[in-house]
Amino acid sequence: MSNLRFTVCIPSYNRAVFLPALLDSIMAQDFKSFNILVCEDNSPERCEIQKIVSSYQEYFPGVITYLENNENLGYDKNLRKLLENSVGEYTVFMGNDDLMCAGALTSINESISLDPSCAVVIRSYASFDKSPLALKQIYRYFPNKKLISPGVEAITLAYRRAVVISGMTFKTIDARAIATCKFDGTLLYQLYLVGMLLANKSVVFSPDIVVLRRDGVSPDFGNSESERGKFVPNDQTPDSSIYFIRGMLDIALHINTSMKVPVFKKIQTDIGNYSYPILSIQARKSPLIFFKYCFDLAKMGFWKNQLFYLYVIGLFTIGPNNMDVIIKFIKNKLGYTPFFSMK
Repeated sequence: MSNLRFTVCIPSYNRAVFLPALLDSIMAQDFKSFNILVCEDNSPERCEIQKIVSSYQEYFPGVITYLENNENLGYDKNLRKLLENSVGEYTVFMGNDDLMCAGALTSINESISLDPSCAVVIRSYASFDKSPLALKQIYRYFPNKKLISPGVEAITLAYRRAVVISGMTFKTIDARAIATCKFDGTLLYQLYLVGMLLANKSVVFSPDIVVLRRDGVSPDFGNSESERGKFVPNDQTPDSSIYFIRGMLDIALHINTSMKVPVFKKIQTDIGNYSYPILSIQARKSPLIFFKYCFDLAKMGFWKNQLFYLYVIGLFTIGPNNMDVIIKFIKNKLGYTPFFSMK
């Protein structure tokens, strides 16, 4: 491994149109001990992606490494390949259509300095649609930097908050040591890493917005062998959403059992407490489809959660648009996402 602090890893599949802006945002960082690793996953836009990366390699020699997969590995396996080829002490993942904020790597490095042995940094982030100058929502979990020691609290607090890949930072050697293909096809390899690592290593939560997530772009999963039949390219069906949540619970149960840490019920409660995004994603379907979807989620254990029912009732009675406004108002008023007990 080199002396670089960070390798910024981009799992690349289609979305070539967004790649230049992403690369520009990384190259503009004031913290310079980093390189970029792009792993193209045999997508229809391979030629366009290859040309874009090649032009940046010419302009920034020695900074960007480009890999191509001979077959479509899928999201989880491609993340694992990126980790295998990362040369930075820490690996920072970026979604292939998102943006890195100015000063992001400096902020992440400052978070790590709270505990140089920490294995994970949980970032804050914001979302946008067409323009990064017009933010939709801010996702912040604590008002100040927070170091949490290994164990149940670290895992349960970090687990659900690691679903969005952009800005998620892992200590490379530790993440590489626990590689597994057990959960390929779940789109949740980062949750496996978080849970397994934080059983024995600390995590730092940062209030700094280090990445911007682009909304309004259709998901592009379901093409690889491990994802086929579970996810549908360019759609988020009720069945795929149910499979996704089941994957979250399956990985939590694996962590609970293999690492002997009692986190499953707490994670299940935490997902229920913050199940609004899970529910709202299907709330614009017909009432019959929406209520069947809610019933399927309830059967997974969320029937025990009062907030789950509150979200369902709110989405049905006043609609997702009005619910979005209320939730955004609460988060903006507080400056961070409200915390609900996981007992």
